[in-house]
Amino acid sequence: MLNPQSPVPLYRQLADIILAKVRSEEYLPDSRIPSEHCLAAMYGIGRPTARQAVDFLVRKHVLERKRGSGTFVRARQKEVDLFSLAGTTSAFHREGITVTTQILEKTRLKIVSTDQENPFSGNQAYFFSRLTLVKETPVIIEDIYLHPEIFTGIDSVDMKNQSLSKVVEERYFMRPVSGRQNFMIGYAEGKKSLRLGISSKEPVLVVKRSLNFLQVQNAIYSELFCRTDQFVFSQTIGGMADD
Repeated sequence: MLNPQSPVPLYRQLADIILAKVRSEEYLPDSRIPSEHCLAAMYGIGRPTARQAVDFLVRKHVLERKRGSGTFVRARQKEVDLFSLAGTTSAFHREGITVTTQILEKTRLKIVSTDQENPFSGNQAYFFSRLTLVKETPVIIEDIYLHPEIFTGIDSVDMKNQSLSKVVEERYFMRPVSGRQNFMIGYAEGKKSLRLGISSKEPVLVVKRSLNFLQVQNAIYSELFCRTDQFVFSQTIGGMADD
């Protein structure tokens, strides 16, 4: 039962109870939980408090409301090893998830603006930008920079719905041997937020990644802007021995 003497607000106590039932699978994915009226009666609280608890779990993507049907346990998000050396497209395919990509900016040589994290800062690099969608829902924007000498001719390749790692392996006979990634919470500003279908004030996961090859270090650098309301993104540590 709830403890009115606790410093923890009653709605948070109820939210924790519901969350525990979800994790123990007493409330199964896609199942309907008791109504707010029932929760209020079960735990001896007012309906506004019950609604506050449910609202909290809806915001945390644990529950979801279905108009005219009630409140349901949200199906578990698929976990995608987005940050393995195999690359983003391959990561989705491994989970049996079909993705499409849209080219936002075609591959071209450009002078990279000053950025201490970008290994091509102040120099020339091939650049292209693409949007990854799952079932027509935007999920990730990737800004990708490639070594201008190692990847000569990459601008002639149509990267729409192509795996970059596959292109690099089949066209340039190269595979990454190591990499470095920085993770942070950031914001997709301007056109990026519109293309991701989110508000510019909504935080996203930002990943800055460099890939190393036997031929050259930091041959590919990318910045990923990832919506986290669609998938759980994970990371595998190690190489590509099984690829």
